[in-house]
Amino acid sequence: MGFRDFVGVAKPWLAAANLVTAGAGFFLGCGGAVAWGTFGAALAGIGLVVASGCVANNCIDSRLDRAMARTRGRALAAGRMPLWLGLAYAAVLGLLGTAVLAVWTTPATLAVTLGGFVVYVGVYSAWLKRRSPASTVVGSLAGAAPPLAAYCAAGGSLDLGAVMVLTLFCLWQVPHSYAVTLHRFDDYAAAGLPVLPVRQGFDATRRHIVWHIAAFMLAAVLLGVLGYAGKAYLAVAVVSGACWLAAGLHGYSAAQARGWGRRVYLASIVVVCLLALALALDPGGRGGTLDAPADVPVAQS
Repeated sequence: MGFRDFVGVAKPWLAAANLVTAGAGFFLGCGGAVAWGTFGAALAGIGLVVASGCVANNCIDSRLDRAMARTRGRALAAGRMPLWLGLAYAAVLGLLGTAVLAVWTTPATLAVTLGGFVVYVGVYSAWLKRRSPASTVVGSLAGAAPPLAAYCAAGGSLDLGAVMVLTLFCLWQVPHSYAVTLHRFDDYAAAGLPVLPVRQGFDATRRHIVWHIAAFMLAAVLLGVLGYAGKAYLAVAVVSGACWLAAGLHGYSAAQARGWGRRVYLASIVVVCLLALALALDPGGRGGTLDAPADVPVAQS
């Protein structure tokens, strides 16, 4: 067991993806007036809690991971890290993240972040993942928690903007996750997990992906139409959403579903990164603004 194992069980790529969406949520909530100290604290605290949830997920799934080729080498699944150490590691990360959010952000930020942790670890990982294809939809709430929490940290209240943030990232998470289950179908089938393609087949999964991408595109466009983001963002939302939808509509066959799923999955990552960048560079003026502490300069953009 070494340093790489501690990094690996925290799923750094997943944590990084959550920080990208959290950054988008923050810029959406601040409306262009960025309190950089709060921004840093929000991302640090959210990132630590997300990493804690990932470690806890590894602890819960350690036996399950041994059945899948892509996960059997993980530190907990392979036995390089004892379960007690994984649990202790998750606790330390979670407590650190909670402390950062409690001291330097808002109660709403802390509540949303911890709510996402409970959904991911308690509802999705420990219970629903092994029982129902609905686990993907429920798990999307956990995936949408970081951008919603960051939106609240920036001063955005639990308003229509918050509802749209939650809706947007839930709708992104579902087709993204379904595409993964298609691409990694053999692993999920070997582990006996009731994901949608295992239960309902490739064609049904593809239909769900396409409809969710279309709904995501509508939600992304509405952010710009309603003034939560600028015109440049709106153009990015239309073009990137249309390209993702085109990827979902073309090139599919049941015989090539795994490769098609991988393409849709990769497209989903490009889309969310483009939207996050567009929100950072072209925020609207409808979000709230959180005053920075006296010793933290606020950059106006």
